[in-house]
Amino acid sequence: MEGFTAHQASRFTGCTPRQLRYWDQIGLVRPSVQQTGGRPGVPRMYSFRDLVALKVVTSLLDGGMSLQRVRRAWEYLNRKARLDDHLSEVKLVTDGKSIFKVVRREGEVLDALRQGQMAFFVAIDECARQVSDEVTEFRRDRDQFLRALRDASREARLGI
Repeated sequence: MEGFTAHQASRFTGCTPRQLRYWDQIGLVRPSVQQTGGRPGVPRMYSFRDLVALKVVTSLLDGGMSLQRVRRAWEYLNRKARLDDHLSEVKLVTDGKSIFKVVRREGEVLDALRQGQMAFFVAIDECARQVSDEVTEFRRDRDQFLRALRDASREARLGI
């Protein structure tokens, strides 16, 4: 499983490093590839699925949900719904007070907090696509940089 550093997770999802540390500390979104275990110098390593979760949480917060409500809903969804559905099939909906999981293929609506009127959609597939685009761009830039280093090293060895 490929892991992404906290710096990369921050860059790909728009979360601040402080948010990542705090959300790990409170158990909202923990890095699944490698946790620090409270040890200094151990880097957090996030999976792609973790990055999507971070992007979804950020989208809900940006949509006006309080961190407390997002946390309660996320815990409920992880415990009851597990987001095992294919990401392109899942939408989260909020009215600013509640969060609903909508599965398109089943027409299911799952209230993660309590009943309410739906108003704001968070498309998990869109969050996944945005994170995927960021990761792809990062890999392309990294590969281009490494090629340039190899070329410069080869030219230096040959005295060009």
